[in-house]
Amino acid sequence: MIFNFWIFIVPPTPQGNKFPARLLLVLGLSHWLLPHSELLLKLFFNISFCFRVTISKMSKISAVANHRLRSDYLRMKTDPIPYINAEPLPSNILEWHYVVQGPKDSPYYDGFYHGKLIFPMEYPFKPPSILMTTPSGRFKTDTRLCLSMSDFHPGRWNPAWSPATILTGLLSFMLEEAPTTGSIVASVEERKEMAIKSWQFNLDNKIFCELFPETVKIIKEKQQKRLNELAMQ
Repeated sequence: MIFNFWIFIVPPTPQGNKFPARLLLVLGLSHWLLPHSELLLKLFFNISFCFRVTISKMSKISAVANHRLRSDYLRMKTDPIPYINAEPLPSNILEWHYVVQGPKDSPYYDGFYHGKLIFPMEYPFKPPSILMTTPSGRFKTDTRLCLSMSDFHPGRWNPAWSPATILTGLLSFMLEEAPTTGSIVASVEERKEMAIKSWQFNLDNKIFCELFPETVKIIKEKQQKRLNELAMQ
């Protein structure tokens, strides 16, 4: 039986530096592949073309999300939100980490609650996932939360909404008692205890410490003050 070798050259995409031409070596049996070589070539180049078009569309969508998220970030830094801070991962602008500080006159006072917003590549046309990492007594940890501005309700999403809008809504919902997917029930005393425990919990989180050094400083000062108060008793 005779074996034949064909070398197919994948045409380069418009982004030639990212997706250079490649060689594909195919080993085939002459008694079947040779009569169908023309069909195989057409099929191969059609698939290659479709792949390049898909990559091109994804790149454009990602560029839109990148531009919008950078604008949202600058807006948050220019006009800060009370009790809320947020930073995107330096390696991935689609993953934002936030810290919500518990307001006074709430069971979360003195607590710092770390979580994530995971934006899709289609942002701002599709909503993000919302998660909270720090135990709060209000939400399950590292669980997607069902909120009106989350990916649980894409039909309600408004492209004009931003990370600032989302986190303001999250804090507002946190202060309520309405149940939802990802929420839990706890007493006021339990939530107050978790607020204090949130200090060390967050300090043990490497990403938290890297993204929020100022908050880390505040937490350490609170810890030292609390130790001094306990020592005076």
